[in-house]
Amino acid sequence: MFVAPLKYHITSDSTAEVIKDYSYEKLESVVIPSEIQVYGHIYSVTSIEESAFYNCSELKAIKIPLSVTSIGDGAFLGCIGLKHIKIPLSVTSIGNRVFLGCIGLTSIKISSSVKSIGGDAFGGCSGLTSIKIPLSVIKIGKSAFWGCVGLTTSIKIPSSVINIGDYSFNYCRNLDIVIDNSKENVIVEENTFEGCKSVTYLK
Repeated sequence: MFVAPLKYHITSDSTAEVIKDYSYEKLESVVIPSEIQVYGHIYSVTSIEESAFYNCSELKAIKIPLSVTSIGDGAFLGCIGLKHIKIPLSVTSIGNRVFLGCIGLTSIKISSSVKSIGGDAFGGCSGLTSIKIPLSVIKIGKSAFWGCVGLTTSIKIPSSVINIGDYSFNYCRNLDIVIDNSKENVIVEENTFEGCKSVTYLK
């Protein structure tokens, strides 16, 4: 099924998912609709399939509607031309490798609904210059921000975070990390901040 220009899979009587397709490789911008109509029946677009836009190097902008609640692992992996992204309030988790290798990504807005950031979620995003982790986040996965050498302003990890995975900020050499550990409940795994400029714990 082809709907201008995206392809979909019907996942239930009322929902649909954006699925991957080689025809996306030359797309420069994408607006995902909140709903589609097929043979007179309306389906809400609630998810983006794993690796849906994998290696779409020409993609510079994408708009994700509030209907989307799930973004699959590696959905935008290798989209080196992607500049900005806004995660809608409907999404509660950023999966593994979602933006891995998106070297052109300069800014991202993580909504206050996101509770977890997956492993390698922003790994190798060397163009990313700033990031704000909202109070909703509980877990930061393994290698989530490794190699983000463009991060030059300090990042504050809020007291809501109870687990920071291995190598999460590995080799973010220009980054100052401030961890709010006032609740004394944060677990920091091995080599989490190796190569960072500085790490400060607030108690």
